[in-house]
Amino acid sequence: MKSQFIDNPGGPGNTACMTTENKSIVQRALAGLIETGDVETLAQFLSDDFVHHRPDSTTSTRAQWLAAVRAALARTGGMQVEVLHLLADGDHVVVHSRRWLPDAGPEIVVIDILRIHDGLISEVWEIIEPVAHAAANLVWWESATADRA
Repeated sequence: MKSQFIDNPGGPGNTACMTTENKSIVQRALAGLIETGDVETLAQFLSDDFVHHRPDSTTSTRAQWLAAVRAALARTGGMQVEVLHLLADGDHVVVHSRRWLPDAGPEIVVIDILRIHDGLISEVWEIIEPVAHAAANLVWWESATADRA
């Protein structure tokens, strides 16, 4: 397996420059959205050429993603968000969070990987897993491990 971090130690993924500033950008963007529910607060932190990536290889533009966030917030009013980890390395920031609805609705765990360019969020890769499905999603791992035994 090749790794940019191992195979290219001098590459941009390993620079310490701007790590603190990039974390601050993401913290301010998320805090504004979580505390106010105002999508425009988030929008001011996104570059014009922003791209959102999903695990199924679909992408959305800045306008499409903001519309999707707006629609999601309308359906998930009162959602609670607990940021478990906020990590940064060079131009990337990783957010690991747990989210749930106040009426004991489904709980999800979300991993967001954000790339910062020129002080704005330019890309986000997002993985969402319903906590109730976590055990079932391990089946592929267990069968792959059993095949090697």
